[in-house]
Amino acid sequence: MAWSVPEILPTAIYGVAVARATDSFLAGQAWQGIAWLGGLVAAAGLGAAGARQVYSRLGDLVEPVRDDLVRRVVAGALRTGDDSAVARLNRQVEIVRDTFAGLVLVIRSFAVTLVGVLAGLLSLAPMVAAFVVPPFLVGFALSLGVLGMSADRVRASLQADEDLAAAAGMVFGGVRDITATGTEEYAEFLVGEPIEAHAAAERALAKVSALRTLCFAVGGWLPLLILLATGPWLVGRGVSTGTLLGGLTYVLIGLQPALGQVMGALGDSGLRFVITLGRILDTSRPDDPVRPVDVVHGHHVDAHGLTFAYGPAAEPVLDRLDLTIPAGDHLAVVGPSGIGKSTLAALVCGMLTPTGGRLLLGGVPPTELTTERLAETRVLIPQEAYVFSGTVEENLTYLLPDATPTELATAIDTIGATALVERIGGLDATVKPADLSAGERQLLALVRAYLSPAPLVVLDEATCFLDPEAERQAEEAFARRGGTLVVIAHRISSALRARRILVLDGNKAALGTHQALMRSSSLYRDLHGNWDPIVSQLQADQTRAGQTRAGQIQPAS
Repeated sequence: MAWSVPEILPTAIYGVAVARATDSFLAGQAWQGIAWLGGLVAAAGLGAAGARQVYSRLGDLVEPVRDDLVRRVVAGALRTGDDSAVARLNRQVEIVRDTFAGLVLVIRSFAVTLVGVLAGLLSLAPMVAAFVVPPFLVGFALSLGVLGMSADRVRASLQADEDLAAAAGMVFGGVRDITATGTEEYAEFLVGEPIEAHAAAERALAKVSALRTLCFAVGGWLPLLILLATGPWLVGRGVSTGTLLGGLTYVLIGLQPALGQVMGALGDSGLRFVITLGRILDTSRPDDPVRPVDVVHGHHVDAHGLTFAYGPAAEPVLDRLDLTIPAGDHLAVVGPSGIGKSTLAALVCGMLTPTGGRLLLGGVPPTELTTERLAETRVLIPQEAYVFSGTVEENLTYLLPDATPTELATAIDTIGATALVERIGGLDATVKPADLSAGERQLLALVRAYLSPAPLVVLDEATCFLDPEAERQAEEAFARRGGTLVVIAHRISSALRARRILVLDGNKAALGTHQALMRSSSLYRDLHGNWDPIVSQLQADQTRAGQTRAGQIQPAS
């Protein structure tokens, strides 16, 4: 705004300088006329310097808007799994960014020009201003009236653009399969209708430009015609030839280009900006409020003949498994490495699709649930916990953005991460993932999962890098949290804390309490015997080393 002030100067004196120079030349005062034109050149140089400073500061205004929109689109896509997010991220965010920058410049330029021209006309000849300004304002008002019709057509164009992007993305993603199966005609049918709809929307949008042309004729050309038609009458009332020429200069160089720019910006870029921004914000906003943690009641899992293999010819990792996990249960899954424990966790969480049998999560196959519904139903923490470069609070509240300070403090204390959060620098400190140990990353991820509104929690060796005492505190916290807890156990202590234990052993599986399995499962007895020395050695090593910070002890392989 400050640098717009010198930019107004040449606009304001254009007509005055031309008028005074013309009258000076007609009166035989050539040097005076040249001086007026020289002053106009100097003012133009000053205005160019102001315009350069305006452009150099535009990025500071525009780029933060783009960054915020990208964050919103990505967050919405992660929550809903909407394929149209690709179009929003690749195209619509850039439309908003570019049009926002253009609108700032055009509207600012229009305001600067209008102020400068009015000041110049009033100082030159108020009578000329009376013939020029009213038709200009009428044309501008008419152009604003066309915006309503334009908005509907721009909205239809954007919807057609999203539909086309989704259809084309689906077909391009399967182009090799389409070619192999000879289904090119069907693929053409899939994208043909969205292409026609997009073309029709663009043609309808183009018709609006004809109305804008009429509005521009009223506001941009009608003042010029009126001034030319009334020229003899104005000269007869004492208006000099130079003054009349100065008025024409204001119309041709000032008002007419400014009106054309602002009409084009508001009628095209402006509508795209408002509608595209509205679509991004609408699709990035959660439809329903996140459920608070205190309403979690658990979620049951039913598996009947569950089978999964990593390929058509591969041996099944899980073969005809029958399993029921009632709501509110605490189940530990144990077995040799590679037996299918993590595969079972991925199937329960909807990350893999069974190759046989049936798996129901709350009565519905997990793979049929939307991404948003899955996020509300279950939370999975894998062995390699994920944290991102943001504040500690952003990392912890990612699954419950509206967590209260009390809920957050309680979760941190309950999981046992208070010392870690303080060492990092508090909730507002920035997390640097590379500076954290594997155990520290697991602690942050465990707090995040604890805060999640999901009633089903699956810990897939999510505490394997914690010392036994930190692991005990975290698992007992989840057991008291409410809901259903499934722990893929790597220590016998995790199994002993569970209400029930599932032992996976190739094509066989055993389910029961610790006491029952010690009597009935030879594999469980072997696992129990192998685990005991490891646990004892870890605890002894920790005591001797005096290590107290979670994440320093890593279990033996």
